[in-house]
Amino acid sequence: MKILVAYYSRTGITKKVASFMSEDLKAHIDEIIDSVDRSGAIGYLKAGKDASMKKSTKITFNKNPKDYDMIIIGGPVWAWTMSPAIRTYVTENKDILKTKKIAFFATQGSDGAEKKFKAMQEIIGTKPVATMTINSRDIKNEEYKNKAKTFIMTF
Repeated sequence: MKILVAYYSRTGITKKVASFMSEDLKAHIDEIIDSVDRSGAIGYLKAGKDASMKKSTKITFNKNPKDYDMIIIGGPVWAWTMSPAIRTYVTENKDILKTKKIAFFATQGSDGAEKKFKAMQEIIGTKPVATMTINSRDIKNEEYKNKAKTFIMTF
């Protein structure tokens, strides 16, 4: 099975998890790049506002999801939902994604992942085979590696 791990990461935390999974799965990895600068305190505030308003953004990515059997999509939880970059990715690729095996993962500081997963599922129109939530403490104590291995074993 040909697997793609597509992710968006503002701070590098989601990238860390995506990289670990892609190495463990021997999968291809593709970073979703947001054209909007969301760095620093102002970027953080704008990011939360845009996410809560369900805004899309201009993105770039390199891998075509139609070339894969399974796509794992990951990103942070912002304002209890998905980031604009992930919203754009799933919206632009929903016709392809709904014909594939998909899984979602989220990184978060507090909560909101379930709401994010539900919104992603609604846009794509199909249920993921698995979901995984990584909290800040999972990153600090490296528990994300165990969670990722368990997540991977579900599909």
